[in-house]
Amino acid sequence: MFQPDNNKAKPGDLVEFKREDLLLTGKVLPSNCKNSIIVEISSENDLEAINYSHPNTVVSHKKYRIR
Repeated sequence: MFQPDNNKAKPGDLVEFKREDLLLTGKVLPSNCKNSIIVEISSENDLEAINYSHPNTVVSHKKYRIR
């Protein structure tokens, strides 16, 4: 079972998060969001699996863990 942590990621950190029952990994991008982070999904296979056409997504601070 996926267990998010309570640490807040900084730009450049790698994080794991769940989207559509898949565990995805991505790099945190700089942003001014207070309750979430912007993540660049690192794998083309992950993008295809979740049917995304762009590599960035927003993830709540409560929904990821730092790798």
